Amino acid sequence: MSEIVVGMGAGAKELATEDMILNIGPQHPSTHGVLRLRLTLDGERIGTAEPIIGYMHRGTEKLFEVRDYRQIIVLANRHDWLSAFANELGVVIAVERMLGMEVPVRAVWARTLLAELNRVLNHLMFLGSYPLELGAITPVFYAFRERETLQAVMEEISGGRMHYMFNRVGGLKEELPEGWMSRTRQAVADVRRRLPDIENLISGNEIFLARTRGVGVLTPETIRQYGVSGPIARASGVDWDLRRDDPYLAYGELPVKVVTREAGDCHARFEVLFDQVKVSLDLADACLDRLADLPPGPINQRLPKILKVPEGHTYAWTESPLGINGYYLVSRGEKTPWRLKLRSASFNNIQVLREMLPGHLVADMVAILGSMFFVVGDIDK
Repeated sequence: MSEIVVGMGAGAKELATEDMILNIGPQHPSTHGVLRLRLTLDGERIGTAEPIIGYMHRGTEKLFEVRDYRQIIVLANRHDWLSAFANELGVVIAVERMLGMEVPVRAVWARTLLAELNRVLNHLMFLGSYPLELGAITPVFYAFRERETLQAVMEEISGGRMHYMFNRVGGLKEELPEGWMSRTRQAVADVRRRLPDIENLISGNEIFLARTRGVGVLTPETIRQYGVSGPIARASGVDWDLRRDDPYLAYGELPVKVVTREAGDCHARFEVLFDQVKVSLDLADACLDRLADLPPGPINQRLPKILKVPEGHTYAWTESPLGINGYYLVSRGEKTPWRLKLRSASFNNIQVLREMLPGHLVADMVAILGSMFFVVGDIDK
Protein backbone atom coordinates (compact mmCIF):
# COMPACT_ATOMS: atom_id res chain seq x y z
CA MET A 1 0.00 0.00 0.00
CA SER A 2 1.48 3.37 -1.07
CA GLU A 3 0.68 6.84 0.22
CA ILE A 4 0.85 10.07 -1.75
CA VAL A 5 1.11 13.37 0.11
CA VAL A 6 -0.06 16.41 -1.87
CA GLY A 7 -0.23 20.09 -0.98
CA MET A 8 1.28 20.10 2.50
CA GLY A 9 2.15 23.77 2.12
CA ALA A 10 5.17 25.84 3.07
CA GLY A 11 7.37 24.33 5.78
CA ALA A 12 7.23 20.70 4.63
CA LYS A 13 10.70 20.96 3.04
CA GLU A 14 11.37 17.24 2.79
CA LEU A 15 8.07 16.56 0.97
CA ALA A 16 7.02 17.53 -2.52
CA THR A 17 4.49 20.35 -2.38
CA GLU A 18 2.19 21.85 -4.94
CA ASP A 19 -0.35 24.65 -5.01
CA MET A 20 -4.04 23.92 -5.22
CA ILE A 21 -6.36 25.70 -7.63
CA LEU A 22 -9.76 26.43 -6.11
CA ASN A 23 -12.69 27.92 -7.98
CA ILE A 24 -15.17 29.89 -5.90
CA GLY A 25 -18.23 30.15 -8.10
CA PRO A 26 -19.55 31.02 -10.58
CA GLN A 27 -22.48 29.78 -8.46
CA HIS A 28 -21.51 29.99 -4.81
CA PRO A 29 -23.27 31.24 -1.65
CA SER A 30 -20.56 33.82 -0.93
CA THR A 31 -20.30 35.46 -4.35
CA HIS A 32 -23.47 37.64 -4.40
CA GLY A 33 -24.25 36.28 -7.86
CA VAL A 34 -22.59 34.77 -10.88
CA LEU A 35 -18.98 35.74 -10.14
CA ARG A 36 -16.05 33.34 -10.27
CA LEU A 37 -12.85 33.64 -8.24
CA ARG A 38 -9.90 31.48 -9.26
CA LEU A 39 -7.71 31.09 -6.17
CA THR A 40 -4.27 29.54 -5.88
CA LEU A 41 -3.91 28.11 -2.39
CA ASP A 42 -0.87 27.18 -0.33
CA GLY A 43 -2.59 25.15 2.32
CA GLU A 44 -5.34 27.40 3.69
CA ARG A 45 -3.64 30.60 2.57
CA ILE A 46 -4.44 32.38 -0.69
CA GLY A 47 -1.46 32.85 -3.00
CA THR A 48 -3.12 34.50 -5.99
CA ALA A 49 -6.69 35.53 -6.78
CA GLU A 50 -8.22 36.20 -10.18
CA PRO A 51 -11.77 37.53 -10.52
CA ILE A 52 -13.34 36.04 -13.67
CA ILE A 53 -16.39 37.93 -14.86
CA GLY A 54 -18.82 37.89 -17.77
CA TYR A 55 -21.07 34.94 -16.92
CA MET A 56 -24.23 37.06 -17.06
CA HIS A 57 -23.13 39.69 -19.59
CA ARG A 58 -26.25 41.09 -21.28
CA GLY A 59 -24.72 43.44 -23.84
CA THR A 60 -26.40 46.53 -22.42
CA GLU A 61 -24.10 48.98 -24.16
CA LYS A 62 -24.89 47.51 -27.59
CA LEU A 63 -28.61 47.52 -26.81
CA PHE A 64 -28.33 51.24 -26.02
CA GLU A 65 -27.39 51.81 -29.67
CA VAL A 66 -30.65 50.46 -31.06
CA ARG A 67 -33.06 52.07 -28.56
CA ASP A 68 -34.21 55.67 -28.56
CA TYR A 69 -33.54 58.04 -25.67
CA ARG A 70 -36.75 57.13 -23.87
CA GLN A 71 -36.17 53.38 -24.18
CA ILE A 72 -32.58 53.30 -22.95
CA ILE A 73 -33.69 54.38 -19.47
CA VAL A 74 -35.34 51.01 -18.92
CA LEU A 75 -32.06 49.27 -19.81
CA ALA A 76 -29.88 51.58 -17.73
CA ASN A 77 -31.78 51.14 -14.48
CA ARG A 78 -31.12 47.39 -14.32
CA HIS A 79 -27.35 46.91 -14.20
CA ASP A 80 -27.21 47.63 -10.46
CA TRP A 81 -30.59 46.24 -9.50
CA LEU A 82 -30.35 47.74 -6.01
CA SER A 83 -29.85 51.29 -7.35
CA ALA A 84 -32.30 51.62 -10.22
CA PHE A 85 -33.13 55.29 -9.70
CA ALA A 86 -29.46 56.24 -9.46
CA ASN A 87 -28.72 54.33 -12.67
CA GLU A 88 -31.39 56.28 -14.57
CA LEU A 89 -29.97 59.61 -13.47
CA GLY A 90 -26.71 59.37 -15.40
CA VAL A 91 -28.51 58.74 -18.67
CA VAL A 92 -31.03 61.58 -18.39
CA ILE A 93 -28.40 64.05 -17.14
CA ALA A 94 -26.17 63.24 -20.13
CA VAL A 95 -29.03 63.65 -22.62
CA GLU A 96 -30.25 66.88 -21.01
CA ARG A 97 -26.73 68.28 -21.12
CA MET A 98 -26.46 67.53 -24.84
CA LEU A 99 -29.83 69.16 -25.45
CA GLY A 100 -28.96 72.20 -23.33
CA MET A 101 -32.19 71.54 -21.45
CA GLU A 102 -33.07 73.25 -18.17
CA VAL A 103 -34.92 70.90 -15.81
CA PRO A 104 -37.71 72.39 -13.63
CA VAL A 105 -36.64 73.17 -10.07
CA ARG A 106 -39.26 70.84 -8.58
CA ALA A 107 -37.87 67.95 -10.64
CA VAL A 108 -34.30 68.73 -9.52
CA TRP A 109 -35.19 68.57 -5.83
CA ALA A 110 -37.49 65.55 -6.25
CA ARG A 111 -34.73 63.68 -8.09
CA THR A 112 -32.27 64.46 -5.31
CA LEU A 113 -34.74 63.20 -2.70
CA LEU A 114 -35.42 59.97 -4.59
CA ALA A 115 -31.71 59.40 -5.21
CA GLU A 116 -31.02 59.55 -1.47
CA LEU A 117 -33.92 57.24 -0.63
CA ASN A 118 -32.57 54.80 -3.23
CA ARG A 119 -29.12 55.07 -1.61
CA VAL A 120 -30.58 54.09 1.76
CA LEU A 121 -32.38 51.12 0.21
CA ASN A 122 -29.13 49.93 -1.37
CA HIS A 123 -27.11 50.27 1.83
CA LEU A 124 -29.73 48.58 4.00
CA MET A 125 -29.54 45.49 1.79
CA PHE A 126 -25.78 45.15 2.40
CA LEU A 127 -26.06 46.08 6.09
CA GLY A 128 -28.38 43.11 6.49
CA SER A 129 -26.72 40.62 4.15
CA TYR A 130 -23.09 41.14 5.21
CA PRO A 131 -23.58 39.97 8.84
CA LEU A 132 -25.61 37.08 7.41
CA GLU A 133 -22.58 35.91 5.44
CA LEU A 134 -20.56 35.90 8.66
CA GLY A 135 -23.17 33.86 10.53
CA ALA A 136 -25.38 36.56 12.09
CA ILE A 137 -28.93 35.86 10.95
CA THR A 138 -30.97 38.42 12.91
CA PRO A 139 -29.74 41.75 11.39
CA VAL A 140 -31.14 40.97 7.94
CA PHE A 141 -34.69 40.88 9.31
CA TYR A 142 -34.28 44.33 10.88
CA ALA A 143 -32.69 45.71 7.71
CA PHE A 144 -35.54 44.43 5.57
CA ARG A 145 -38.09 45.98 7.93
CA GLU A 146 -36.54 49.36 7.22
CA ARG A 147 -36.29 48.62 3.51
CA GLU A 148 -39.99 47.83 3.35
CA THR A 149 -40.81 51.12 5.07
CA LEU A 150 -39.02 53.07 2.34
CA GLN A 151 -40.02 50.71 -0.47
CA ALA A 152 -43.65 51.56 0.26
CA VAL A 153 -43.20 55.24 -0.61
CA MET A 154 -40.94 54.49 -3.59
CA GLU A 155 -43.46 52.02 -4.95
CA GLU A 156 -46.32 54.47 -4.40
CA ILE A 157 -44.68 57.23 -6.41
CA SER A 158 -43.36 55.14 -9.30
CA GLY A 159 -45.44 51.98 -9.46
CA GLY A 160 -42.25 49.91 -9.50
CA ARG A 161 -40.71 48.00 -6.64
CA MET A 162 -37.12 47.78 -7.88
CA HIS A 163 -36.99 49.21 -11.41
CA TYR A 164 -38.72 52.52 -10.90
CA MET A 165 -38.60 54.03 -14.42
CA PHE A 166 -39.57 57.37 -12.90
CA ASN A 167 -36.89 59.55 -14.53
CA ARG A 168 -37.58 61.12 -17.89
CA VAL A 169 -35.47 63.34 -20.11
CA GLY A 170 -36.46 66.78 -18.84
CA GLY A 171 -37.66 65.78 -15.37
CA LEU A 172 -39.80 63.08 -13.82
CA LYS A 173 -42.64 60.93 -15.12
CA GLU A 174 -45.41 62.75 -13.24
CA GLU A 175 -46.25 64.98 -10.31
CA LEU A 176 -45.75 63.74 -6.74
CA PRO A 177 -49.00 62.24 -5.37
CA GLU A 178 -51.01 64.26 -2.89
CA GLY A 179 -49.90 63.54 0.66
CA TRP A 180 -46.85 61.60 -0.55
CA MET A 181 -44.31 63.97 0.99
CA SER A 182 -45.82 63.70 4.46
CA ARG A 183 -45.84 59.90 4.19
CA THR A 184 -42.22 59.99 3.04
CA ARG A 185 -41.23 62.26 5.92
CA GLN A 186 -42.82 59.79 8.34
CA ALA A 187 -41.04 56.85 6.68
CA VAL A 188 -37.67 58.62 6.96
CA ALA A 189 -38.32 59.39 10.63
CA ASP A 190 -39.30 55.76 11.34
CA VAL A 191 -36.15 54.40 9.71
CA ARG A 192 -33.92 56.87 11.55
CA ARG A 193 -35.56 56.02 14.88
CA ARG A 194 -35.09 52.26 14.41
CA LEU A 195 -31.55 52.27 12.98
CA PRO A 196 -29.98 51.80 16.45
CA ASP A 197 -31.69 48.40 16.61
CA ILE A 198 -29.44 47.18 13.79
CA GLU A 199 -26.39 48.95 15.18
CA ASN A 200 -26.81 47.44 18.63
CA LEU A 201 -27.03 43.95 17.19
CA ILE A 202 -23.71 44.24 15.38
CA SER A 203 -21.45 46.95 16.78
CA GLY A 204 -20.47 45.13 19.95
CA ASN A 205 -20.59 41.59 18.60
CA GLU A 206 -17.21 39.98 19.37
CA ILE A 207 -17.43 37.48 16.53
CA PHE A 208 -18.28 40.17 13.97
CA LEU A 209 -15.41 42.37 15.18
CA ALA A 210 -12.93 39.47 15.12
CA ARG A 211 -13.92 38.55 11.56
CA THR A 212 -13.71 42.10 10.16
CA ARG A 213 -11.10 44.20 12.04
CA GLY A 214 -7.71 44.20 10.33
CA VAL A 215 -9.01 41.92 7.57
CA GLY A 216 -8.90 42.88 3.90
CA VAL A 217 -7.02 46.17 4.32
CA LEU A 218 -7.11 48.31 1.18
CA THR A 219 -4.59 51.15 0.87
CA PRO A 220 -5.33 54.55 -0.71
CA GLU A 221 -2.56 53.94 -3.27
CA THR A 222 -4.20 50.73 -4.49
CA ILE A 223 -7.58 52.47 -4.62
CA ARG A 224 -6.20 55.15 -6.93
CA GLN A 225 -4.46 52.63 -9.17
CA TYR A 226 -7.62 50.60 -9.72
CA GLY A 227 -10.15 53.44 -9.80
CA VAL A 228 -12.03 52.17 -6.74
CA SER A 229 -14.74 54.60 -5.61
CA GLY A 230 -17.69 55.02 -3.28
CA PRO A 231 -17.94 53.73 0.30
CA ILE A 232 -15.07 51.28 -0.24
CA ALA A 233 -12.66 54.08 -1.17
CA ARG A 234 -13.85 56.39 1.61
CA ALA A 235 -13.31 53.61 4.18
CA SER A 236 -9.61 53.84 3.34
CA GLY A 237 -9.45 57.59 3.87
CA VAL A 238 -9.97 58.67 0.23
CA ASP A 239 -12.11 61.74 0.85
CA TRP A 240 -13.91 61.97 -2.49
CA ASP A 241 -17.64 62.25 -3.11
CA LEU A 242 -19.10 63.75 -6.30
CA ARG A 243 -22.10 65.09 -4.40
CA ARG A 244 -19.74 67.52 -2.66
CA ASP A 245 -16.75 67.71 -5.03
CA ASP A 246 -18.56 67.98 -8.39
CA PRO A 247 -22.19 68.70 -7.46
CA TYR A 248 -25.10 67.77 -9.70
CA LEU A 249 -28.87 67.95 -9.15
CA ALA A 250 -29.41 69.99 -5.95
CA TYR A 251 -26.35 68.76 -4.04
CA GLY A 252 -24.58 72.09 -4.46
CA GLU A 253 -27.19 73.63 -2.14
CA LEU A 254 -27.08 70.84 0.45
CA PRO A 255 -24.64 70.27 3.32
CA VAL A 256 -23.29 66.91 2.12
CA LYS A 257 -21.29 65.28 4.90
CA VAL A 258 -18.71 62.85 3.48
CA VAL A 259 -18.19 59.85 5.78
CA THR A 260 -14.65 58.45 5.88
CA ARG A 261 -12.55 56.03 7.89
CA GLU A 262 -8.80 55.41 7.92
CA ALA A 263 -8.47 51.67 8.67
CA GLY A 264 -9.50 50.48 5.19
CA ASP A 265 -10.53 47.04 6.50
CA CYS A 266 -13.82 45.13 6.34
CA HIS A 267 -15.06 46.76 9.54
CA ALA A 268 -14.33 50.27 8.28
CA ARG A 269 -16.25 49.59 5.06
CA PHE A 270 -19.25 48.40 7.06
CA GLU A 271 -19.10 51.47 9.33
CA VAL A 272 -18.95 53.86 6.38
CA LEU A 273 -22.00 52.24 4.85
CA PHE A 274 -23.92 52.51 8.13
CA ASP A 275 -23.04 56.16 8.68
CA GLN A 276 -23.92 57.01 5.09
CA VAL A 277 -27.47 55.83 5.74
CA LYS A 278 -27.78 58.47 8.47
CA VAL A 279 -26.38 61.17 6.16
CA SER A 280 -28.79 60.20 3.37
CA LEU A 281 -31.77 60.36 5.73
CA ASP A 282 -30.72 63.88 6.74
CA LEU A 283 -30.39 64.90 3.08
CA ALA A 284 -33.82 63.42 2.36
CA ASP A 285 -35.34 65.59 5.12
CA ALA A 286 -33.60 68.66 3.67
CA CYS A 287 -35.04 67.89 0.23
CA LEU A 288 -38.53 67.44 1.67
CA ASP A 289 -38.24 70.83 3.42
CA ARG A 290 -37.21 72.53 0.18
CA LEU A 291 -39.95 70.83 -1.88
CA ALA A 292 -42.55 71.96 0.65
CA ASP A 293 -41.38 75.58 0.22
CA LEU A 294 -41.40 75.55 -3.58
CA PRO A 295 -44.42 77.09 -5.36
CA PRO A 296 -46.51 74.83 -7.61
CA GLY A 297 -44.92 74.28 -10.99
CA PRO A 298 -44.07 71.73 -13.67
CA ILE A 299 -42.20 68.52 -12.85
CA ASN A 300 -40.96 67.91 -16.40
CA GLN A 301 -40.41 69.45 -19.81
CA ARG A 302 -42.61 68.80 -22.82
CA LEU A 303 -40.70 66.75 -25.40
CA PRO A 304 -41.23 66.23 -29.13
CA LYS A 305 -42.68 62.91 -30.24
CA ILE A 306 -39.33 61.93 -31.72
CA LEU A 307 -36.43 63.09 -29.54
CA LYS A 308 -33.14 63.65 -31.37
CA VAL A 309 -29.96 64.70 -29.61
CA PRO A 310 -27.58 67.13 -31.39
CA GLU A 311 -24.34 65.76 -32.76
CA GLY A 312 -21.54 65.74 -30.21
CA HIS A 313 -20.44 63.96 -27.06
CA THR A 314 -20.53 64.40 -23.29
CA TYR A 315 -19.66 62.56 -20.10
CA ALA A 316 -21.97 62.59 -17.10
CA TRP A 317 -21.01 60.98 -13.80
CA THR A 318 -22.91 60.55 -10.58
CA GLU A 319 -22.17 59.36 -7.05
CA SER A 320 -24.24 56.19 -7.09
CA PRO A 321 -24.68 54.14 -3.89
CA LEU A 322 -21.79 51.77 -4.75
CA GLY A 323 -19.47 54.39 -6.25
CA ILE A 324 -19.03 56.45 -9.39
CA ASN A 325 -21.28 55.71 -12.38
CA GLY A 326 -20.20 57.38 -15.60
CA TYR A 327 -22.02 57.66 -18.93
CA TYR A 328 -20.09 58.67 -22.06
CA LEU A 329 -22.64 59.60 -24.69
CA VAL A 330 -21.76 60.11 -28.36
CA SER A 331 -24.50 61.32 -30.72
CA ARG A 332 -24.66 61.73 -34.48
CA GLY A 333 -27.86 63.71 -34.35
CA GLU A 334 -30.15 60.69 -34.53
CA LYS A 335 -32.90 59.42 -32.24
CA THR A 336 -30.61 56.69 -30.87
CA PRO A 337 -27.13 57.06 -29.32
CA TRP A 338 -24.23 56.28 -31.63
CA ARG A 339 -22.36 55.11 -28.52
CA LEU A 340 -23.20 55.07 -24.82
CA LYS A 341 -20.35 53.75 -22.71
CA LEU A 342 -21.14 52.83 -19.11
CA ARG A 343 -18.53 53.09 -16.38
CA SER A 344 -20.08 51.12 -13.52
CA ALA A 345 -18.86 51.29 -9.92
CA SER A 346 -18.73 47.57 -9.17
CA PHE A 347 -16.65 46.78 -12.30
CA ASN A 348 -13.68 48.78 -11.04
CA ASN A 349 -14.19 47.96 -7.39
CA ILE A 350 -14.11 44.19 -7.87
CA GLN A 351 -10.83 44.20 -9.84
CA VAL A 352 -8.94 45.12 -6.67
CA LEU A 353 -9.65 41.66 -5.19
CA ARG A 354 -6.51 40.40 -6.91
CA GLU A 355 -4.53 42.72 -4.63
CA MET A 356 -6.58 42.22 -1.45
CA LEU A 357 -7.05 38.47 -1.20
CA PRO A 358 -3.45 37.12 -1.45
CA GLY A 359 -2.00 36.40 1.98
CA HIS A 360 -5.38 35.87 3.64
CA LEU A 361 -6.95 32.61 4.71
CA VAL A 362 -9.80 31.09 2.70
CA ALA A 363 -12.10 31.70 5.67
CA ASP A 364 -11.35 35.44 5.45
CA MET A 365 -12.18 35.47 1.74
CA VAL A 366 -15.90 35.41 2.52
CA ALA A 367 -15.58 38.39 4.88
CA ILE A 368 -13.54 40.38 2.35
CA LEU A 369 -15.77 39.56 -0.60
CA GLY A 370 -18.92 40.54 1.28
CA SER A 371 -17.38 43.84 2.40
CA MET A 372 -16.80 44.92 -1.21
CA PHE A 373 -20.57 45.61 -1.60
CA PHE A 374 -20.91 44.85 -5.30
CA VAL A 375 -23.73 43.80 -7.62
CA VAL A 376 -22.77 41.32 -10.35
CA GLY A 377 -25.05 42.95 -12.93
CA ASP A 378 -23.08 46.15 -12.33
CA ILE A 379 -19.89 44.26 -13.18
CA ASP A 380 -21.09 42.37 -16.25
CA LYS A 381 -23.47 45.05 -17.62
